[in-house]
Amino acid sequence: MNDYRLQSDALIIGSGIAGAVAALTLAEKGLDVILITASDTIANGNTALAQGGIVYRNENDDPRILEKDIKTAGWEHNYGKAVRYLCRKGPEVLQKIFLDKYEIPFNQRKPGDWYLTKEGGHSLPRILYCDDHTGRNIMDVLSEALEANDNIRVLTRRTAVDLLTTQHHAKHLDFKYSLSNQCVGAYVFNEKTGTVETIVSNFTLLATGGIGQIYLHTTNTPGSIGSGLAMASRAGAQLMNCEYVQFHPTALFGGAKRGEKRFLVSEAVRGEGAFLINGKGDAFMPRYDSRADLAPRDIVTRAIMDEMLHSGDDCVYLDVSKVKHDVAKRFPTIYDRCQKIGVDMKCDPVPVVPAAHYFCGGVLADNNGRTTLDRLYAAGECSCTGVHGANRLASTSLLEGLLWGYSAGEDIAKRTSPRSKLSRKLNDSIPDWVPHGDKQNEDPALVAQDWANIRNTMWNYVGVSRTKHRLTRAFTDLRKLTKDLQDFYKQTPLSKPIIDLFHGSQTAYIITLAALRNKETKGCHYRVD
Repeated sequence: MNDYRLQSDALIIGSGIAGAVAALTLAEKGLDVILITASDTIANGNTALAQGGIVYRNENDDPRILEKDIKTAGWEHNYGKAVRYLCRKGPEVLQKIFLDKYEIPFNQRKPGDWYLTKEGGHSLPRILYCDDHTGRNIMDVLSEALEANDNIRVLTRRTAVDLLTTQHHAKHLDFKYSLSNQCVGAYVFNEKTGTVETIVSNFTLLATGGIGQIYLHTTNTPGSIGSGLAMASRAGAQLMNCEYVQFHPTALFGGAKRGEKRFLVSEAVRGEGAFLINGKGDAFMPRYDSRADLAPRDIVTRAIMDEMLHSGDDCVYLDVSKVKHDVAKRFPTIYDRCQKIGVDMKCDPVPVVPAAHYFCGGVLADNNGRTTLDRLYAAGECSCTGVHGANRLASTSLLEGLLWGYSAGEDIAKRTSPRSKLSRKLNDSIPDWVPHGDKQNEDPALVAQDWANIRNTMWNYVGVSRTKHRLTRAFTDLRKLTKDLQDFYKQTPLSKPIIDLFHGSQTAYIITLAALRNKETKGCHYRVD
C-alpha cells in the first residue's frame, strides 16, 4: 500500500463532541479508528465554543416534560421517535460517560450535587455547566482521551474532499451494476504535504459540524462551512430540514472585524436573570412573547431585528443588573471579552446582535446515526435526527452530539465482523485520487470575493426573514457561482481554500433551494410573504 492510501475499520470526519465520543466508543471495543480534523489540534471546533451547558435532568423533571419543551421550541416539526430517544436515553448516557467515566468538571455544590441552570424554552433548570466554558472543558477531557488511545489515529490538518462510494468510484463493473450504493471512505487533502490521500474504511461517520461561516455574521469557527452536507449530497445521501438555520439572538456587538466569528453571549446569562433592552432602555421582549427573554431563540432573534429596524440602531443591549451571581465569577469568559471592548458587565449594558449559530437540518440519520447511504453515518450538527425540528431548544445540541456519537459507535461496533469488512475486490477497485487540472489560477483575491458574495447573499436574502423575491435572487446568484466554481475546481490544483470555497458554495445553494421550496413559515424559517 502506498503512502497516500490508508485503511481502517472506521473513518470519522470531524473531532467535536460527536466525532470524539464515537471514536472513543469504537476504540474501546477494539476497532481501528482514523479520526481526521482540519485543524492543528483536536479541540478547535464549535463544541469548544459552547458556553451555556448540556441538558441533564432536574430532580423534579420527567422525560415527557423535556420532550414537550423540545417540541414546543421546534414548532412541533420534530421527529417524535428521536425526541423520545434523546429525552430518555440522553441523561443516562451523559451520566455513564461524562459524569462516571470522564468526570467532566461541571459546577457542583458538593460531590454529586450539581448546579443546574435554566435557559430559554425550558420549563425548569436542568442544564449542567462549567461556568461559561462548558464545551471547552468537555473537549479538553475528550482530546486527552483520544490522544491516549492506541486504537485511534488522529490525523490533523486533513480536509475531506469527497466521500468514496461504490457506484461513483469503484472501477469494477460488479459494483457499477449493483443497486446498492455504499460509502467506503473518503478522499482527504493533507494540508501538510499538499497531496490527496485515499482512506478506505468499512464504515464512515460524518461529524463535520455546522454551516455558520456561509453567513456574514456568525458565532461559528472558520471550518463551519457545511462540508459534510455538501459531500453527502454529492454522494446521494438524503438531506432534511436544510432551510432551518437558527440565529443566536445575542452575539457580542463590537470587537470583531467584518466577516470574523462573533463572540457568543450565552443564553445562560438571560437564564440567570439578564434581560434585553433597546437604545432607550426599554425592556421590549414582554411585548413580543409571554415568556419574555426566555422565549425560544427564533422569537427573540426576530424581536431584536424588529427593534433594530424600527429604531435604526446597530444593536440592542443586555441588562445584567438583575443577575444575582457575581457575573465575573459566573461568566468569566464573557466578562473578560466584554472588558476587552470597554464594557464592564457589572455596571454597563452589553451590546448584542443576532448571528448565524446552529443548523437544525442536515444529513438524515436514524437513532443509530445511520444515513440512507449504506455504511455512512452522521452525528452532531451536520446530521438531521429530527430532534430539533424547526428550531433548536437551548443546550440540547451537546446532548444530541454525545448521544448520537455514542449510538453510532455502538451500532458500527455491532455491525463489525469478518463479513462486514470490505472485500479485496472492492478495495482494489477504488482508485487513488487523480488530479483535476494544472492551471495555476488560484487567486486569493478572487477566493475572498467569492466568499464575500456567498456570505452577503445568504445574510441579506436567506437570513432571519425571507421572501420569495429574496430567495429567488439568492438561488439565481448562487446557481451561477456554483456552476462557475465547478468548472474552476476541475481546472485548478487542489488547496484547502479551494476545497472550502467549493463546499461552502454548494452548502449555500442547498440551503437556499430548501428555503425557496418551503413556503410555510415555521421556526427558524420565517417567510415574511
